[in-house]
Amino acid sequence: MHTLSPKTPGWLDWYRNPSTPAFRLPAGAVDTHCHVFGPQAAFPFAPERKYTPCDGGKEELFALRDRLGVARNVIVQATCHGADNSAMVDAVRSAGGRARGIATVRPDITEAELRELDAAGVRGVRFNFVRRLVDAAPTEALTTIARKIAPLGWHIVLYFEATDLPDLEDFFGSLPTALVIDHMGRPDVREPVNGPEFSRFLRFVDRNDAWVKVTCPERLTVTGPAALNGERRPYTDVVPFGRRVIEEFGHRALWGTDWPHPNLTDHMPDDGLLVDHVPHVAVTEEEQRRLLVDNPMRLYWPDEPR
Repeated sequence: MHTLSPKTPGWLDWYRNPSTPAFRLPAGAVDTHCHVFGPQAAFPFAPERKYTPCDGGKEELFALRDRLGVARNVIVQATCHGADNSAMVDAVRSAGGRARGIATVRPDITEAELRELDAAGVRGVRFNFVRRLVDAAPTEALTTIARKIAPLGWHIVLYFEATDLPDLEDFFGSLPTALVIDHMGRPDVREPVNGPEFSRFLRFVDRNDAWVKVTCPERLTVTGPAALNGERRPYTDVVPFGRRVIEEFGHRALWGTDWPHPNLTDHMPDDGLLVDHVPHVAVTEEEQRRLLVDNPMRLYWPDEPR
């Protein structure tokens, strides 16, 4: 029994009583970006982690799934667990075919270990370039990982800040797998949606046939979660960016909650409101069906009917 570590000072716990969304998710909706934290007593956090979160395990994730009307989850390895994928894999296996996983692996991972992860339901790896969360990521090591996972048909999930894209896009473009980009590349929503920074991001997506997660308005917002004129319309400053992605790349757009919302410092979102954000960026039933069902099923469950 290891000693449990206290949470990072000021840590915001996930919202334990989310509202019932006004928007009803279509049958078969997939949350393509969520995590599990521990629980720490069963799945210790990595010694090299940059933060210590509260517990947020598979039981709580599945309860949220059912409350929101989500059918399936894609569980992304949390950085607090490093390259020990045990908590994520346990959650995926416990979901009875209703979850897939995104792992963090090291360059020395063996083919046998990769095949074991694949059999458990893992379908990709995540490369994190956000400097406050990880040390500098060596591109040579990541290239080795990319070469090892390519034969499995896995993809690479990229997490980076928009300001760093000019330094990274050549490396990203050299990777031998499909690319999935977290949180629209974290644009600065104070800048115009047709400005040079987001335009560059969109050109990168187009050039590389990348998938884009229209996720985390709570991380990107400046105006915050307040409703507009009494309506449930939070994060209005992020809407034009999500809308633009869906207009241009609606066939490769994905959605997710980011539960249990690591490393937020301003506010903890109501996951019901995050669902209600969807129809403001995907405004037609056809767009909503593609974003929430067709696209994630094509990427993560390609052999299953939908």
